[in-house]
Amino acid sequence: MDAATNPGGWPAELPVPVSVEPLSGGWVGDTRLATLTGGRRVVVKDCPYPAVIEADGLGALRRAGVPTPKVLAASGTRLILEYVDGPPDWPALGLAIGRMHRQAGPRYGWHRENRGGRFRQPNAWSDDWPAFFAEQRVRTHLADPSVPRAVARRLDRACDGAIQALLPSRPVPSLTHGDLWTGNTVAGRWVIDPEVSFADRELDLVHMLGVSQNPFPPEFWEAYEHEWPIPDDFAERSKVLGLHHRLLGVRHFGDRGVPALIADLDALGW
Repeated sequence: MDAATNPGGWPAELPVPVSVEPLSGGWVGDTRLATLTGGRRVVVKDCPYPAVIEADGLGALRRAGVPTPKVLAASGTRLILEYVDGPPDWPALGLAIGRMHRQAGPRYGWHRENRGGRFRQPNAWSDDWPAFFAEQRVRTHLADPSVPRAVARRLDRACDGAIQALLPSRPVPSLTHGDLWTGNTVAGRWVIDPEVSFADRELDLVHMLGVSQNPFPPEFWEAYEHEWPIPDDFAERSKVLGLHHRLLGVRHFGDRGVPALIADLDALGW
């Protein structure tokens, strides 16, 4: 019997599934669409980490006004979400993300460790943005064997000097999604798969603007910038802030992610 239909692995507060089918995407976890007794459809995600981690992030986004699926259950490594769909509403989503970034935390970090894809994401509180970024978004990746040793040494040196010089010390500690791109939206109106922390919002922006496939449409950005314009000098920091996502790409996908990481280091002169 499929795990999603096994009563021993199903939350007692929900009707049991009568049918299950695969859903596309969700390469970090196994994601399926289940139809329950009575006809309700839900998304079942079996995660390679405790499901409460993702439920915590979705709850934070929802409280900030971001449209997310409701968490129906989170037990062990199984997350059950309401099934969402509908016509795209990119302007409303752009406004919601801008307002999410307006939600300021006390410092940089989060109240718990969470995940960047499959990997541990440390979030110890810090009052200094460059130090937080260097230690918890760059250096934390460098011991992974998929990162070439010569590249790791270059980045390690940058953590002690160049990063500190190029990033502002105390930007607004915004509530950030952590992995925001169109692949983590549903139907142009919902947001999923958070990796939340309080950070400089530019850490979200560099990923949102740097993913070339399926970019956010102009109406999303018009609404976002109406709420909070992107700084004119953002491009000066984009390659630095993009190092976190480059390193996650190397750790998840291996050698094919290394050339882009090296190209950015060369462009930065590190």
